[in-house]
Amino acid sequence: MWSVFTLNRPLVWTGIAAMASMSLLPTLMLRLAALVIVTIGALDAWRQIRLEATRRRLTEAALTLSPDGVVISNSHNRIEAVNPAFTHITGYSDDEIRGLDPSVLSSGRHDKAFYEHYWQTLNATGQWEGEVWNQRKHGDQFPEWLRVRAVADDKGRVTHYVGLFTDITRHKAREQDLQRIGFEDPLTGLPNRRRLHDLLASRLQRLRAGEGLDIALIDIDGFKAVNDTMGVDKGDRLLSRFGQRLDAFVAGGVVGRLGGDEFMVIRTTTYDDHEQWVEGLRGHLSEPFEIGDKPLRLGLTIGTCRAPEDGRDPGVLFQRLESALYAAKRHGRNHSQRFRPSLEVAGDPQLELLNELRQALAHGTQLELFYQTQHYLDDGRLAGMEALLRWYHPTHGMISPATFIPLAERHGLMASLGDWVIDHACAQLSTWRQQGLSFVPVWINISAVQLIQGDLESRLSASLSKHNVPAAMLGLELTESVLLDERAGDISTRLVALRDKGHPIAIDDFGTGYSSMAYLKQLPVDKLKLDRAFVRALPDDSADAAITSAVLAMARGLGLDVVAEGVETEAQRDYLRAEGCAMVQGFLYARPERVTDVERRLKGDLEVSLS
Repeated sequence: MWSVFTLNRPLVWTGIAAMASMSLLPTLMLRLAALVIVTIGALDAWRQIRLEATRRRLTEAALTLSPDGVVISNSHNRIEAVNPAFTHITGYSDDEIRGLDPSVLSSGRHDKAFYEHYWQTLNATGQWEGEVWNQRKHGDQFPEWLRVRAVADDKGRVTHYVGLFTDITRHKAREQDLQRIGFEDPLTGLPNRRRLHDLLASRLQRLRAGEGLDIALIDIDGFKAVNDTMGVDKGDRLLSRFGQRLDAFVAGGVVGRLGGDEFMVIRTTTYDDHEQWVEGLRGHLSEPFEIGDKPLRLGLTIGTCRAPEDGRDPGVLFQRLESALYAAKRHGRNHSQRFRPSLEVAGDPQLELLNELRQALAHGTQLELFYQTQHYLDDGRLAGMEALLRWYHPTHGMISPATFIPLAERHGLMASLGDWVIDHACAQLSTWRQQGLSFVPVWINISAVQLIQGDLESRLSASLSKHNVPAAMLGLELTESVLLDERAGDISTRLVALRDKGHPIAIDDFGTGYSSMAYLKQLPVDKLKLDRAFVRALPDDSADAAITSAVLAMARGLGLDVVAEGVETEAQRDYLRAEGCAMVQGFLYARPERVTDVERRLKGDLEVSLS
């Protein structure tokens, strides 16, 4: 310790020199002077020892308070010290672990090659960082994020290794939750469409000689009436029990829910009894369900096919199942239909449109984002833009979102459409920022299906990173019905995470759903979009005027911005401005426009601002 203090302490060295020379000095005065120098050097050394002791105590206190585990090993990789967090995480006390090799924590999940690479990296660079699975004292395994650094002396020889690790069990559980959301139907716990596609592909690959797949797409007849009569809660309970009964009937097979009241069944079999199997399925599911105090019998419409006779490609089989189901529906309720080639020729307008939408999504050339600008009411400045998906069909022309969006939601294309919108909106934002044309956020609409079935968080993160766009530039609009959809899981936690990354959050079509002060207070919302239904008759309609004023007053109290949608007249604009509305969106300012038209206006605004 003394050498550490004296290396760079001139006073200490001077004091040592004075002490060594005292006996050689010829006079008393010189000896007294040397004694003073020795005293000053000793005091300086003592002060440095106390400072070092204080620093050490503070360091030890910091390690004690740290939630991360710390382990210090010597050059022979034997543990010399650990902090309390290490004991809390692993279960090993300082006395139990001291002198042992850190490999005592090994879970056995990593092979020899992993550790060889670990030591090669640590020896070559002096540090290593990564995810490791270790084992606690009582045997349970856990994931940790580990950072290790080699500590060397003045001659470059490694004297110690310092490891800092964080227990990431909760983080891994969150990853699993997101994966579950992406592959599992939250209501029934059954595989969703995305997972069913993978399972069908797997079963097709594993078919042996003489084996086939019986596949059925089951639609519950009149389920909307069940929901309207019994309520959504009992309707959800019925869907859950329907899935359980179906799963029990097809033991060893695959059962999943595609969405709504549609279920899918896959059976691997060596029997040629397809029709009998379907009738057995219908008979089992037609037994009454006890929901509430009354038994309920369900009518079922079923479309079926068999592989490999009807196809070997999962996408083709899904399409042919839907063809069979639509054909069965044309015959009325409670009917079954097996696929046959003539069904693809005869077609159904909705099915044809669905297939064409799949093609449009696969190629992307018919899909386009239009942009409608939002403006500040005080001076008309640009406040933001909403990205709106449009489908220009080569034969039918522009197809309304009111036509193809419900179709996409019903048949599992919404997550893919949403991913397309995210990627193209980020790409366009990147282009505009590089051109210096726009520094306002672009808002995209997020559907319930994206939250329920899609991997929304990772998709957003990947697109932002790919196009080098900050999250603050991409706003997320969700309707009230999406926010209250229990199938999306803990929406509040997910929105907090998205907002923490920088995304602004807005509630779209506010006032048309189940507006609640409670959820507005709890959710991380930045902005409300006042639905056009309340703006259309302003300022003459007293009821709409009262609702608008109440929404604006409430938003001010909660610290939220408000954008009024559908502003088309100067009278509407003037009324909203007088009531304190900050932003508007509507035909009075701009219609939804193609990128080229938006860019022309942005360039014009830029030239005006520079002149």
